[in-house]
Amino acid sequence: MTDAALTARPGHALVGRARAPGDKSMSHRALLLGALAKGVTEIEGLLEGEDVLNTAKAMRGFGATVDQLGEGRWRVEGQGGFSEPSDVIDCGNAGTGVRLIMGAAAGFDLSATFTGDASLRGRPMGRVLTPLGLMGAIWMGRSGGRLPLTLKGGNLKSIVYRLPMASAQVKSAVLLAGLHAEGGVEVQEPEPTRDHTERMLRAFGVTVDVTDTPDARIVRLDAGQSLTGTKVRAPGDPSSAAFPIVAALITPGSRVTIEGVMLNPLRAGIFTTLQEMGADLTIENLREESGEPVGDLTACYSALKGVEVPAERAPAMIDEYPILAVAAAFATGTTIMRGIGEMRVKESDRIALMANGLKACGVDIEEEPEGMIVHGSGQAPKGGARITTKGDHRIAMSHLVLGLAAQTAVTVDEPEMIATSFPTFHSLMADLGADISA
Repeated sequence: MTDAALTARPGHALVGRARAPGDKSMSHRALLLGALAKGVTEIEGLLEGEDVLNTAKAMRGFGATVDQLGEGRWRVEGQGGFSEPSDVIDCGNAGTGVRLIMGAAAGFDLSATFTGDASLRGRPMGRVLTPLGLMGAIWMGRSGGRLPLTLKGGNLKSIVYRLPMASAQVKSAVLLAGLHAEGGVEVQEPEPTRDHTERMLRAFGVTVDVTDTPDARIVRLDAGQSLTGTKVRAPGDPSSAAFPIVAALITPGSRVTIEGVMLNPLRAGIFTTLQEMGADLTIENLREESGEPVGDLTACYSALKGVEVPAERAPAMIDEYPILAVAAAFATGTTIMRGIGEMRVKESDRIALMANGLKACGVDIEEEPEGMIVHGSGQAPKGGARITTKGDHRIAMSHLVLGLAAQTAVTVDEPEMIATSFPTFHSLMADLGADISA
């Protein structure tokens, strides 16, 4: 990393309209399913962050033709499957990308070596490799299944797999492998997770059956199905939209509208929680794009109050807890966030980094093994700290948002990592009136 830093300074109301960048989860999946499909897939609204661009490069490595036609407009021509790559597949910082790609690759008779940046090489892959191994895939690499590793696919057998943790990535990897497994697959989810893979597989012509039972959601996919190229439009990413939304809620005098935000109920937990905290947050122009509910969100400065977030909501907002903790720092009363141990194995230990950063800014926060408790005073925190982000984009953006409404400026290190998920963050926030600069 470089010595670059960004500082967010308070004192400016945020006003205006903007469009959230394309949804990261859908962007990964659109490229991947387009590469697996036979024929041409046209994508609009693709997020052109580093993580997604690494997935595009990986799809080329597996034999697909992937071309950028314009801003957010891409064309993928697949051959109906993967061929063996001639080089290492480097997924950079993309945890979603590598886990889904490994699932898809496991269905083919090939060997592929996967690696990533320092952060990704430290993240657990065993959760995906375990079910793939039960299906017959073979992997060789570091202990714990950490990258780099080599995966040998082909001749997969059917599996009924109950997720040991709420993870759409694991579910998706099993479903993608199941496309070429003898007998298909069944995934049992004790807690429903984001269902973008199921929705998008249907758009590509695949039948996916979903049944809710008293103790699990059952997702079944029969083998032998083929994908046909289609048109995909990626709506705005709710994870990205949450940053300007929270910034408006905590900055006096602000009124911000973010257009075209995905409102899939398995992704929109952050907005439900903010409304429960008393946020003046309205949704208009509800519509559907590529099978996903979409709307325009308007947020106005609000007097927030602390709440206890239901633990079962965590899968619908696991990436948004850092920015929720910032909102909680400005609220009156205590906000309890539990059942979020997954945060410790993201790009960083997000519970520890948020606790450290907020404490440095004068916030009363308790760190638990699988949770955080923020005691808000109803006043703007003092700020004034330089935050260590460990190269985590969401830690950086969350503290920059805090700095826009704190008593004094907040600085974050390693801000270049923001480009992995939200390459237009700085310009979008500046257009709304935010004072963020080096």
